[in-house]
Amino acid sequence: MAGERLERKLAAILAADVAGYSRLMGEDEEATLTALRAHRHELLDPQIAEHRGRIANTAGDSLLVEFASVVDAVRCAVAIQQGMARRNAELPEPRRLVFRMGINLGDVMVQGQDLLGDGVNVAARLEQISQPGSVYISRMVHDQVQGKLPLTFEALGPQQVKNIAQPVETWRMRWEGEAADPLQPSPKPAGTVRLSIAVLPFQNMSGNPDQEYYADGLTEDLITDLSRIQGAQMIARNSAFSYKGCAVDVRQVARELNVRYLLEGSVRRQDRQVRVNVQLVDGESGAHIWADRFDRKLEDVFSLQDEVTGRLANTLRMSLLDVESRRSREGKPGNLDAQDYAFRAFSELYNRGMSPESFGAALEWVNKALALDPNNADA
Repeated sequence: MAGERLERKLAAILAADVAGYSRLMGEDEEATLTALRAHRHELLDPQIAEHRGRIANTAGDSLLVEFASVVDAVRCAVAIQQGMARRNAELPEPRRLVFRMGINLGDVMVQGQDLLGDGVNVAARLEQISQPGSVYISRMVHDQVQGKLPLTFEALGPQQVKNIAQPVETWRMRWEGEAADPLQPSPKPAGTVRLSIAVLPFQNMSGNPDQEYYADGLTEDLITDLSRIQGAQMIARNSAFSYKGCAVDVRQVARELNVRYLLEGSVRRQDRQVRVNVQLVDGESGAHIWADRFDRKLEDVFSLQDEVTGRLANTLRMSLLDVESRRSREGKPGNLDAQDYAFRAFSELYNRGMSPESFGAALEWVNKALALDPNNADA
């Protein structure tokens, strides 16, 4: 009926499909269909029923399942992936059916038995970018289940997915015994690397939101410099920046990123002066190991980075590579305005998502930087 209002509700949506299904069908259609029916009958459908889920839609190898509880959705996904790992263990690699999954919590529209809307679309897009044998979840799911289940979460940062306007904050769930490669036997869980560090996004304390790009640029440079310290394992920029703007529990972040130390801080830029506060935190206890404040002229900000890197290396007794000699080889920025434009270009790319619009805006800043300093390495 025209004008009839669709029913809407909040639901946890699990989307799943078989990785490489077309290849499997092309190689042996009958055996693939028989195996898929057996997995559905003996594992997937019983687990979905046990966790109070409802299959809203199926098409070939794909499933769309609705849950009233996001915890039930997550438990069901893990149970299925664990069950599939056991069922695949005795099969030759080419005949293994490996599921990839995405889970989202959101508002959905109900039309008969079907579910529609962005709440469903996000789950489907997460499933499409998920690694085989993995479960990718959105921020809404992560915030609801962390601390409630014996799982860890690997932050993957904002993901630009098809037909969703805003990047989707994404985490990969991990559980005990999970295989890094589902086509290979599960390895023993790895412990935390002793000198593993994550640099969290520095806060902009300038009182001007337009200076956000500068705090991000300084954070990026520190990640790059610290990654050159011998013996240090750095967390990638995308994973660390997924915590930007969030009130975080440092111990929880350390567990999720599987690091021993966190470096956090703030930047206040006023005219040609910069003040940087830096704290090194023990990820296990949450205690501050080292903290310092640096006041510099803008022209000296790169020597400030060298000093922060050196202090951190000495505190953790790491072998420090000659960062200053590297800078000499590569050349410090000859024009600070050009470096400022380069920082703005990075900000456009990362904070607005990898889209044609953000690439175009970033390119404008890069061209301005190169016009001032053709040798600027970042530009």
